Amino acid sequence: MTKKVNISTETGADIRTVSQAVSRRLKEHRKKQKLSLDELSRRAGVSKGMLVEIEKCTANPSIALLCKLSSALGLSVADIVNVTDIPNAYLVEKESIPTLWTGPLGGSARLLAGTSGPNMIELWRWELYPGELFESAGHPQGTCELFHVEKGRLKVKVGKTELMIAAGCSAVARTDVPHCYANDDDGVLIFTMTVAELHQ
Repeated sequence: MTKKVNISTETGADIRTVSQAVSRRLKEHRKKQKLSLDELSRRAGVSKGMLVEIEKCTANPSIALLCKLSSALGLSVADIVNVTDIPNAYLVEKESIPTLWTGPLGGSARLLAGTSGPNMIELWRWELYPGELFESAGHPQGTCELFHVEKGRLKVKVGKTELMIAAGCSAVARTDVPHCYANDDDGVLIFTMTVAELHQ
């Protein structure tokens, strides 16, 4: 979904914790579905070498890779980063909320909560510093995103459509096509985003 974007959190220990969870959960789900590395590589469009590195916990996959892998396994990103569970109601502690993207100027994307896949809903909190941009090649068919801007102004490009979403405003976009989020203003942009991916 992005160019050279790694899972990243504020401390080295946090990065290792997220990477270890991804490594463990990816391997568990792949083996549970009796998929070889070759087959998962083919389904996800991710190199076998990258899969080996992720499972060995020597690579920090981008959000784009996590989306491809979760979709190929019929899961949500929350399933892979371990912020989903089975009970009717559960709490995601502050310390358990992963930061899955860090921008070059200090921005971040945190996966606050998510349901299990393949039909899943995720809740994200984004901060983009002036000039920061996040690009996506598009999600699976039918994916929608809901945005609410808390501070600043969010520029969303979806295909050929461009929206400027001011603080206090919301928007809905179908994001199964290339899209991006940008902060073209002078101040920090903060927005929440819900992603709904419903397979038919």
